[in-house]
Amino acid sequence: MTEQDRPSRAAAVFDALGASYEEAFARSEPHRRSLEWLLGRLEPGSRVLDVGSGTGRPTAAVLTAAGHRVLGVDVSPVMVALARERVPGAEFRCADVRELPLDEASFDAVCVYFPLLMMGRAEQAEVLRRLVRAVRPGGAVAVATVAADVEDVPFVFMGQPVRATSFAAEDFAAVLAGAGLRVLAREEALFTPDHPDAQPEPQLFVHGVRDGVRE
Repeated sequence: MTEQDRPSRAAAVFDALGASYEEAFARSEPHRRSLEWLLGRLEPGSRVLDVGSGTGRPTAAVLTAAGHRVLGVDVSPVMVALARERVPGAEFRCADVRELPLDEASFDAVCVYFPLLMMGRAEQAEVLRRLVRAVRPGGAVAVATVAADVEDVPFVFMGQPVRATSFAAEDFAAVLAGAGLRVLAREEALFTPDHPDAQPEPQLFVHGVRDGVRE
C-alpha cells in the first residue's frame, strides 16, 4: 500500500465499522482515565482538537458536556455523520489530519486516540509534531496507540483487513519528545475490544504538555 492509499483505506475500514467501533471500545477504562486527566488540566471553555474523533463518543461527548469547545476530525464520512448526530454541541470535519491546516498555538489541548496506526512511521512523527505545535505552550496533549514494534504488518481488525505500523512504548515516547511534548505520565494496558473478531491490544496512553512554560 502506498502512502497515498492509506487515507482512503482507513476511511473504508471505519466506514464499514461505523457504530460497532464505539460499542467495541465503550468499556475502556484507560480511555476514561485519560479523559479525566485531560479534563483536570483544562480551563473553562477550552478549545480542544480531537483527532480521529470517530462517532464522537466518548471523547467529544465528555469534553463538550464539560463545557469545552471541541473540533473533531476524522477521515471516515460515516464516522463524522454519526458524530454530528451524537454530539451536536461539537464541530466535526471529514478530513485527513495530514492535510488539515493547523495554526500554531491555536488550541488549548489536543487528544489523539488511536488514529495513527495506518500511517507510516515518518508520517506519524510529522503529524505529531504538527499537532503539538497546534497546542499553546503548556497546553495538554493526550495520545493513545497500540504499542508494538511493527511496520506495515497485515492483520484483521474487527473483521476488516488492515496494515498497521507502530512503535514499541519507549520508542513512541521518544517520538513524542521529538515532537516537542514533555511527557508527564503514561499508562500501558492490555485491552480486548467487545467484538467477536477482536484480539487483545497492548494499548499505550501518553499524557504531556507542549514544552515552552514551566510546569
